[in-house]
Amino acid sequence: MNSFSLLKNNKYILSYLYLFLSILGAILPMISNFNFAMEYGSSFDINQFIQLANANPAAESISRDLLIGASAVFIWIVNESRKLNIKNMWIVYVGTFLIAFAFSAPFFLFLRERRIIEINLG
Repeated sequence: MNSFSLLKNNKYILSYLYLFLSILGAILPMISNFNFAMEYGSSFDINQFIQLANANPAAESISRDLLIGASAVFIWIVNESRKLNIKNMWIVYVGTFLIAFAFSAPFFLFLRERRIIEINLG
């Protein structure tokens, strides 16, 4: 049995993998944001942050890629959460804007997997 079939057959493992990724998605961007604030001033200057995120073609490409991809996935998250009646979605919505999309997308997937498990058991 390969690792992909293990994840497919055990939704609990998959849900905790998503939870682990959401924790990393909170910690790693926050470290970078902290380093940005330390290097460029004690406050978080969003204008300067955006300017630096577009400072060269590589950074601009990553910024645009994230903006478009995250926007599409966020629309799907809102729609999917309503279809499945997922609880605690406020954490995902607030987390997207106050923590990082790298936190909220995997956290949503954690909540979604747990909801699917709940539906299948009930």
